[in-house]
Amino acid sequence: MDICVKNTAVRFCGRWQINENNAVTTAAGSSFELAFAGTYVVLKFSVDWNEHPYPHLYIKVDNGAKIEVPLDRIIRIETEDNSNHILKVIFKGAMEMQNRWYASPLVSCVNFLGAVSEGTGVLPSDNRKTIEFIGDSITEGVLVDPFYQFEKKDAKNRPNQDDATATYAYLTAEKLNMRPVIIGYGGMGITCGGCGCVPEAEKIYPYNFENSPRKDEQAEIIVINYGANDIRWDSNAEFFIRKYVDFLKLVRKINPKSKIVVLSPFCGLFSEELKEMVQKFNKENSDNIFYINSKGWVPAKPLHPLREGHNILSLHLTKELKKIIDC
Repeated sequence: MDICVKNTAVRFCGRWQINENNAVTTAAGSSFELAFAGTYVVLKFSVDWNEHPYPHLYIKVDNGAKIEVPLDRIIRIETEDNSNHILKVIFKGAMEMQNRWYASPLVSCVNFLGAVSEGTGVLPSDNRKTIEFIGDSITEGVLVDPFYQFEKKDAKNRPNQDDATATYAYLTAEKLNMRPVIIGYGGMGITCGGCGCVPEAEKIYPYNFENSPRKDEQAEIIVINYGANDIRWDSNAEFFIRKYVDFLKLVRKINPKSKIVVLSPFCGLFSEELKEMVQKFNKENSDNIFYINSKGWVPAKPLHPLREGHNILSLHLTKELKKIIDC
């Protein structure tokens, strides 16, 4: 039987545009779960506009091992019995330089068309609270495995080198037992757009991608980590801070009840300026934005932490966020 994207046996997490017949995301770390009954399920995707190298997915069945596969039109999974099975698919990573914002068309995206199985299953309830991470290539998981170099053009190695599930963001969500919503795009920041035609932070936050309004998540906690790509404004921190204040106002307007956290860049940039900004913002707006100084958690280089670096970051961040959750 066909299982459409709006079937109750399908549950999405992250930045997805969910239509009648398909669901589309360009944000690595986004995922969906699908419950099916029977000995097989066939996942269907559109790859009409995807280009080499295709995005990579993780596929996990019944809490088994995650298997990495390239996106394809058809991905078939078989099981050993016909009981209720839970499948999870995670957008692991893609080539960040391909267009992933303007639908003219989207190239770096996952376009899920539904599935075919012997029957639908039942999804277990998920009562976890949501934690949202807003950031750049570090949040996206770029170059966590830089040694995978098979392509002559380095940018085409990214689906093998990047992993959203290895990031400080995804790992922290797991440690806190929260649902991760990750908005991380390489090269961008508060003052600048990034790879894949992605605009600056204030222009992307209300959307999944161009002309696709975000779902109202109302996350319990929102963690913002920008600044590494704003280093070009190091001599003009005033401009960066002014734009950051505008972005904070936007995030607060969209999320009136969320706990918002400003996390300083891991490279140590703007740590004092951001601290002062948060203090002033709270005073002038009668708010309670939190500030976490990450300076010194990991070395400033490499700019993109490896897997172990992200794990260290998640240990520090989890400790700090638990204080905020409990306050």
